Amino acid sequence: MSTPRIADNKPAAVELAAGTYYWCACGHSKGQPFCDGSHKGTEFLPKEIVVDKPTTLHLCNCKQTHNPPCCDGSHKGLSPE
Repeated sequence: MSTPRIADNKPAAVELAAGTYYWCACGHSKGQPFCDGSHKGTEFLPKEIVVDKPTTLHLCNCKQTHNPPCCDGSHKGLSPE
């Protein structure tokens, strides 16, 4: 299994309107924390996020969370790059 790229060592606080979004799981998207298709040709797939009403989420950028797409604090145990 491949390891995702760490896009950042802190979560992204994003305000989302109602709609469907796709969280980047591979870490290579240039539009972090959202997918731009950079995972194509890898084993990674984006995680769908469905928002019913406007909300703020803290999305994982280290890609190590055990609760994708939301941050669970896993970045706190990572060594700085």
